[in-house]
Amino acid sequence: MRHTGAPSPRLLRRLNANAVLSYLRAADVGTGSDLMAWTGLTRASVIAVCEDLIQRGWIRELEADRQSGQQKGRPARRFELNPRAGVVLGIDIGAATTTAAVADLRGNIIARASRSFRIPEIPAAERIEIVDQACRAALAEAGAASGDVLAVSAGLAAPVDRAGNVLVTRPFWRLFDVGLRAALKDLHGWTVLLENDANLAALGERWRGTGSGVDDLVVLLASERIGAGIIESGRLLHGLSGAAGEMGYLDLVEGVGSSAGMAVLAREWYLAATGRPLEAPEVFAAAAGGDPAAAAVLGRLAERMARVVASLAVLLNPEQVVIGGAVAGSAGALVPGIAAWLPRFTATVPRVTVSPLGDAIVTIGAVRHALDFVEANALDLVLAARRS
Repeated sequence: MRHTGAPSPRLLRRLNANAVLSYLRAADVGTGSDLMAWTGLTRASVIAVCEDLIQRGWIRELEADRQSGQQKGRPARRFELNPRAGVVLGIDIGAATTTAAVADLRGNIIARASRSFRIPEIPAAERIEIVDQACRAALAEAGAASGDVLAVSAGLAAPVDRAGNVLVTRPFWRLFDVGLRAALKDLHGWTVLLENDANLAALGERWRGTGSGVDDLVVLLASERIGAGIIESGRLLHGLSGAAGEMGYLDLVEGVGSSAGMAVLAREWYLAATGRPLEAPEVFAAAAGGDPAAAAVLGRLAERMARVVASLAVLLNPEQVVIGGAVAGSAGALVPGIAAWLPRFTATVPRVTVSPLGDAIVTIGAVRHALDFVEANALDLVLAARRS
């Protein structure tokens, strides 16, 4: 059958609702005129969309602003996102710990909770139970009920394809293929989206970090291992099986040789040089205090990270590369050295920055991911307050 390309009325309603919710999430209040300018819709269409969303519980109308009554005619109608419409959950699931964050529909994180796994190789049922414990603890702290959750996004330290399937061709990745989506659906009725942790870090950095608005962006999670989230022309890259951004190719890069992260190397190199065990932040602090061995470690790290960034610059030509994760708070000391080395390794030098989001970068990206789902599917979701 021939496809004309004309959008159906149902699709138009969905797109228009998505656009209105997107504006009202970012703005405190929106008038009909504001929404007309944002969406390109007529006033009648904007009001029809708003009234539909009010009836469904997504937004509410405020009293008319009579302070601006110098204008002639009827005061402008004003709308805001309903802060009680629901919440989303963003989860960061690592090998050793999991953190759940509860956020309102503006993306403000209102509660967090973390739990640790006994060992990385725990049974799937136990891993699910600990993730669920973190979610329930975060919801309790937020004063929210399970039924208030509109969507959940979980970041995994493994490749995840576009359909949410975990790539299991390596033993470490198989640790995360535990059936989390089905389990949380059975327990709570939640819609759960799975995504790679570095991909979520890229979404979080572009939303709330130094990469705000950058369409060609790479975010490196570089603590214990190096993984990359890649945004190209504003679109998150996955690849066929979700392995875009996996950094195993660094085994073949001269002067790099592995995907080991900065925290691992700082510990190992300092111990080898001095015989004294220090964690990565302590090595960075020692370098700032004038320790020559620690300074030498930072110099080696800067050159190595410059080679990593240059390899990405050659392959992807991003505008910006961001170093994120738990070591990001210390990694700013490396940026001048990385910038000095980069022109030796690539003709397309990106801007290099350090994320301000710290170890929350994945949960922030997961919240963004869940909000995107909620906006796109608002007309299909029934809010807890509206359920019979």
